[in-house]
Amino acid sequence: MTSVPAFTTLGGGPTVLMLHGIGGGHLAFAPQVETLASAGYRAVAWDMPGYGHSAPIEPYTFKGLAQSCIQLIETLKVKDVILLGHSMGGMVAQEVVARRPELVRRLVLCGTSPAFGKPDGDWQREFIAQRTAPLDAGKSMVDLAETLVPQMVGPGALPEGVRLATHCMGLVPAATYRRALECLVTFDRRGNLGNIHVPTLLLSGEHDRNAPSAVMKKMADAIANSTYYEMKGVGHLQNLEAPDDFDGLLLNFLNLPEPLLH
Repeated sequence: MTSVPAFTTLGGGPTVLMLHGIGGGHLAFAPQVETLASAGYRAVAWDMPGYGHSAPIEPYTFKGLAQSCIQLIETLKVKDVILLGHSMGGMVAQEVVARRPELVRRLVLCGTSPAFGKPDGDWQREFIAQRTAPLDAGKSMVDLAETLVPQMVGPGALPEGVRLATHCMGLVPAATYRRALECLVTFDRRGNLGNIHVPTLLLSGEHDRNAPSAVMKKMADAIANSTYYEMKGVGHLQNLEAPDDFDGLLLNFLNLPEPLLH
């Protein structure tokens, strides 16, 4: 049995569980934790296995990451959660919904996609090689963060948000980052989009090159009970680039009445 991932929590009420991306950590949701807690929710942000104080898992797969998330939900002693995933965390969220749909009351997917890249091995290897080349050349994760984060954001990004994103990425252990990249390129849950029946909010950034708006719009079209919104002026890190707008869209979605149970 793997150990339960580390997490931070604030507030009381319906549980919103937030899953960060490959360059994140629980701190990547700091603005949302505050907002949700003050709006009457129990805000929980995890450290994905291998991040922060969470033990790594072996093998590092989406199946394993989903199992870790399911274990955390069970530890929280709730019947179901509102699951919010950003980027790779959005992929973990899709994997959880595919495996244990009854655990998810509502789903929020931001800056993510239903599959990663192209299915041929050469493209995947090239992607991993590009991303890990600076580490192979002796650069640190802090160096990597200072190069990569500015490339991910849009022209309207809040400077404090960019700083927090850079700080988070600099804290990721290089070994975990490598394992997460290898895991990332294996993702494909396109076949399950039609099986998602919970209310789902999809948020894209106008300038997001990692999870382009067109991809997320197409994804929303495949999910029956979904709402799609493109955030202007921002890139891949919507919740940190424009936290007030992001939180407003999130709370509006969470305040919608529960659908009638069939």
